[in-house]
Amino acid sequence: MSDLVQYTLADGIATVILSNGKVNALSPQVIADINAALDQAEKDSAVVILTGQAGILSGGYDLKVMKTGPEATRDMVAAGSALTLRMLAHPQPIIVACPGHAVAKGAFLLLACDYRIGVEGAFQIGLNEVKIGMTMHQVGIALARDRLTPAAFQRSVINAEMFGPQAALAAGFLDQVVAPDQLMATAQAMAQQFSQLNMTAHTQTKRKARKALLDTLSASIEVDKLTGLN
Repeated sequence: MSDLVQYTLADGIATVILSNGKVNALSPQVIADINAALDQAEKDSAVVILTGQAGILSGGYDLKVMKTGPEATRDMVAAGSALTLRMLAHPQPIIVACPGHAVAKGAFLLLACDYRIGVEGAFQIGLNEVKIGMTMHQVGIALARDRLTPAAFQRSVINAEMFGPQAALAAGFLDQVVAPDQLMATAQAMAQQFSQLNMTAHTQTKRKARKALLDTLSASIEVDKLTGLN
């Protein structure tokens, strides 16, 4: 892992912190580092807390990479989609402690986790791809359809509507909203609660419950590789 993603382990809980500039852009290196952190968490048999910097989880894919051309964009999105697939089937629970904004791929990180905690404040959560001129990829459509309410799916994916924390809770992006100074304590308490699960049963049940989604995402990744963001 590079300095862009930090990994710490304490009491069976792995905390993974994204730290890539003011918007925590998800570059190919950051995606690789998150995968490396998940590799280590598996070795450590640790419940995972994924978080960002004060005020932001992530603003989405690295636009500097996307501006280099369609091939680089396609490769980065494919890597991000593979990460989504992995997170949904991860053998230990993944909690996301969202400290503020979560936009585009940042919001998809929320949808790929087992429990999502956000914070009160003037923050925006959602999928802005259509607003910035990107046709939503098949993986994104499938994941949003599965995790969001039907009405929020339409508003988010097709209309690029952004949600404040409480509206994001109702839409299905979050499971809980707390005061900013309670975010990590709440995530730690939830991680301790999850650590009491039988992890074999958790893994098998999660993968069984999500089998249809995982199969759809696997097929969608291949479609997206062929079509790109068109």
